[in-house]
Amino acid sequence: MVHESPSRWGVSAGSADRLGAHWDGAGVNFAVFSANADRIELCLFDTAAGARETVRIPFPERSGDIWHMHVEGLGPGTLYGFRAHGPYAPEQGHRFNPNKLLLDPYARQLAGRFRWHESVHGYTFSSRDRDLSFHSGDSAGSVPRSVVAAPPGPFEPGRPCVPWERAVLYEAHPRGLTMNCPCVPERNRGRLAGLASDAILAHLSRLGITSIQLMPVQAFLDEAILLERGLRNYWGYNPIGYFVPEPRYLGPDGAEEFRSMVRRFHEAGIEVILDVVYNHTAEGNELGPTLSYRGLDNASYYALQDDNPRFYANYSGCGNTLNVAHPFVLRLILDSLRFWAEVMGVDGFRFDLATALGREQQGFDAESGFLNALRQDPVLSRLKLIAEPWDLGPEGYRLGGFPPPFAEWNDRCRDSVRRFWRGDPGRAASIASRILASADLFDRS
Repeated sequence: MVHESPSRWGVSAGSADRLGAHWDGAGVNFAVFSANADRIELCLFDTAAGARETVRIPFPERSGDIWHMHVEGLGPGTLYGFRAHGPYAPEQGHRFNPNKLLLDPYARQLAGRFRWHESVHGYTFSSRDRDLSFHSGDSAGSVPRSVVAAPPGPFEPGRPCVPWERAVLYEAHPRGLTMNCPCVPERNRGRLAGLASDAILAHLSRLGITSIQLMPVQAFLDEAILLERGLRNYWGYNPIGYFVPEPRYLGPDGAEEFRSMVRRFHEAGIEVILDVVYNHTAEGNELGPTLSYRGLDNASYYALQDDNPRFYANYSGCGNTLNVAHPFVLRLILDSLRFWAEVMGVDGFRFDLATALGREQQGFDAESGFLNALRQDPVLSRLKLIAEPWDLGPEGYRLGGFPPPFAEWNDRCRDSVRRFWRGDPGRAASIASRILASADLFDRS
């Protein structure tokens, strides 16, 4: 139930320059992308309770496909979400449903927990047509709020900048590495603060590693099928917020704990590389929930099947694939990468199912918009960029097919070493090729 009139708020056109919610000292500027919505509303919530929606303010301005406004008097800590009006026509690729509260794709902080409930879906479970039906229940009671975050200070310079020929990477789970470690203070086990503890840093330094690659730390959700079995998503490959550190790894300092962790690693001469999942989101296939991207502009954010846009092009194997060929989806990913690099201080990225990110209309293209955008970016091109060179789509295995400055995870090296080590016959030539840096695959440029 909405209790206030939007007329009491000082609403002006604001700016379309920066997507997301940004406090300027006098109020907050909101900007959100949607090419196909008819109307978008900003929903504000009682800061103390969080559950009570107090007002809905229609966005008064649209510049191209960016909806924007400035609301005077709001500041950090404001709880908000969006509702998007437009056609609910799944067979045309559109799934607008204003009954669903939507997360800001650019949110820097989330409040509250996601709860699996029928209301988070745009359709009615009991309907014979399933996702072609329309669910009028309000989802606000089951989804987190986006939070206006205070502007963070600049990240201090001083990256280790380890040359590739000296790099030794150590893949780690943010929780698993510390949860049972007796040398980590108990209050910090399972948290990013535990990763940056003296004991873990000393251990990694003794091993001689130069770069720690963290499994996904961007906010993610537990799948319903796991919760039904009393389980949770441990690995993190189910993202919902590309600018938000996963809350389960944080303590009372919130995102600042991540920045403090990176500083500690840098002081020890160790780089921090993030495993990032930009190939799909936690919204799943056509039977998944409507949480953010699907409700804001399904036909733009996701790759849909050409002959039946009701269904998704599932190159990820997780139900959907982000449409990276769309300029505003590409912008979302690039803005997210720069955020983690410039604001949070990380030194590189390992791209999960990177082939999906290089897909254009005709399939994978080493000169795709995404790959070329990273190659020329003055910030990102200087970081460590690592491709997992495959996805589940047609001709998805692309080992050796990514352009410089991308490195690639080399599964043929892994497999050759395993087979040679266990004594499989006839493996000398294969292991020799891998010791020579897999020149047969990579020595072209």
